[in-house]
Amino acid sequence: MQILTVDIGTGTQDIYLFRSGLSLENGYKLVMPSPTMLIRSRIQAATRRGEDLLLTGVTVGGGPCAWAAEAHLRSGARVYATADAARTFNDDLDWVHNEMGVEIVSEDETARLRDVTAIRLREFDLQVIATAFGAFDLALDPAAVAIAVFDHGAAPPDESDRSFRFRYLADRIRERNSLTAFAFPSARVPAFLTRMQAIVASASDLACPVVVMDTAPAAVLGATLDPRVAAPARKLVANIGNFHALAFRLGPGGIEAMFEHHTGLLDVARLDALLTALADGSLTNTAVFDSMGHGAIVFDPEPLGIDQAEFGVAVTGPRRSMLRDSRLRPLFAAPHGDMMIAGCLGLLLGVAELHPELAEPILAAFAGAGQDAAPWDVE
Repeated sequence: MQILTVDIGTGTQDIYLFRSGLSLENGYKLVMPSPTMLIRSRIQAATRRGEDLLLTGVTVGGGPCAWAAEAHLRSGARVYATADAARTFNDDLDWVHNEMGVEIVSEDETARLRDVTAIRLREFDLQVIATAFGAFDLALDPAAVAIAVFDHGAAPPDESDRSFRFRYLADRIRERNSLTAFAFPSARVPAFLTRMQAIVASASDLACPVVVMDTAPAAVLGATLDPRVAAPARKLVANIGNFHALAFRLGPGGIEAMFEHHTGLLDVARLDALLTALADGSLTNTAVFDSMGHGAIVFDPEPLGIDQAEFGVAVTGPRRSMLRDSRLRPLFAAPHGDMMIAGCLGLLLGVAELHPELAEPILAAFAGAGQDAAPWDVE
């Protein structure tokens, strides 16, 4: 049995193929440029050629591709975009048009545009991944596909993106106190999670189940599979992403506290202060939000004595080196030997919970079954 997992970040997309009957270390993996980075490169090429752009497709992660589109407009060239593609830059299409300068067009109007370079936005494309694996004579036939993305959600006009995102995170934990609460079967992705909805649309032709999950909880869940992180009953685990830093205080009852901030606004001293306050239960939502973060919430006020623990904070994520000189004695998690697939391993646990019919081989692999098997004994 195969399960394909894809963790889509800002810098890379990390692809891991689970194969039942084998140790997790024998899963095949790819670490490739993220979709937003690929789109950025294509936009920049059009800018150098002085060509107008037409963006179609679905809503994808912004950042690098949005900055490239802004630079393209500053160069004097035009950017046309369908509504779904334009929401990559902002859910408020009036802002995209009036402030950014993108011309919003209908699908019918795209057919009448001439002398433009068309770029179709899409984050998940099974055929591209299948082609990459096929170059090594591996045929993809997944029993399930799981994909992680970061989704701010489409906030109401009277609420900030930051507060809306954090309210969603807190509500999910109140509803079900587990990191897997942030995983959804494709049919149950909330309508306001527009980026996840776009992933579901891109995977709509698959015959197998599709699971979509938030990137940071997936990575933190995967990090807890490192035996050193799993050992203490209570711990602090942080995912330091390229754009967002999210930390959880975890205990026997689940999530005890959490915060989310923008990585670019933090340094090691600020991160240490936030993590220390999260551990002792003194961190407030106001303190994080007023410093341009998303927010913080404490469900269990009992302090975590990180000074007496074997490590102060377990860390994963592409910018984890920010905490290299931390006074909190960071433990750099490497579940099954590889930090880069932490999110993919978290996705596997999400699949196991949401699809019990697939759970047995996944949980067996995490328990160590197949650790002595060799690939030629299975396939």
